[in-house]
Amino acid sequence: MARFIIRRLLQMVVVVFVLSLLIFLWLRSLPGGTVSAILGERATPATREALTKALGLDQPIWVQYGKFLERAAHGDFGVSTRVLPGADALDIFLDRLPATIELSFSALFIAVLLAIPLGYVSARRSNSPVDSGLVVLSLIGVAVPVFFLAFLLKYQFAVEHNWFPVSGRQDNLSCTRVTNFFVLDGLLTRELDCSASALKHLVLPSVALATIPFAVIYRITRASVLDVIGEDYVRTAESKGLTARTIRGRHIMRNALLPVVTTIGLQTGGLLAGAVLTEKVFNYGGIGNALADAFQYRDYSVLQVLILAAAGIYVIINLLVDISYAVIDPRVRTR
Repeated sequence: MARFIIRRLLQMVVVVFVLSLLIFLWLRSLPGGTVSAILGERATPATREALTKALGLDQPIWVQYGKFLERAAHGDFGVSTRVLPGADALDIFLDRLPATIELSFSALFIAVLLAIPLGYVSARRSNSPVDSGLVVLSLIGVAVPVFFLAFLLKYQFAVEHNWFPVSGRQDNLSCTRVTNFFVLDGLLTRELDCSASALKHLVLPSVALATIPFAVIYRITRASVLDVIGEDYVRTAESKGLTARTIRGRHIMRNALLPVVTTIGLQTGGLLAGAVLTEKVFNYGGIGNALADAFQYRDYSVLQVLILAAAGIYVIINLLVDISYAVIDPRVRTR
């Protein structure tokens, strides 16, 4: 097991290194560049030349990349020029990360809570009206654009009926900040009105964000259960007269959940990497919202740290999925 983990860790380091190089080269190939983004309309040939030299952009690209890696190793990714002028780019990421984690795990909780049981029911009642209806529902979940559903939910339940807040993470309350996870902070400080407000703000963006993970996890669960229930060991268990609960738990779901675990991990990585459209529609204040603002205002320091951090999160989640898969199925360790 230790050898398997070490091998995966080495692969992760290589992937992160390659991603950092690609992101570094891509950002420096964008039109305008860092100098134009910082100076804006005040740019003159003299100021551009001075700033280019000050930032080290006149040096060979491999020298720039080496210095970038050196600064990144010390947590220095530069300062924001537009998103939050003067603020450290890494601090912006760390400040926005809790919001994205809260939103992502809320959406994933909704998706998993519905997708796995419905996927099992659909497989056990294959080709029935229930199965057909759930398959159609999952197709709708994949086909409907997230931003369209987000706007629809926002208009219907926030604007028209005023059941939920229109935007933001919390009402304007005097809440104590401990971890910057608003729901958790309210529970830790016993300010339950703060937790309730944060939960209310989470509902609509979580539902909108959960649709695609729900559809994907449901389809994988359904297909996996269909494969497993046709196996000999399931039919043997049924012929022995074992209870439906035992067959479902020990023989079907335990084996069917292997690909589902991988799917959940990939969906988690994708959500944590930044739900740009959902966060932007609801002005949620997470990584996705900051990423959209950084693109809009050409804030290259913030773009650099957010994209690299999002990629790093995705890679780490995949590593954890590989390890959990190896724990569930020991055969994976030898591959």
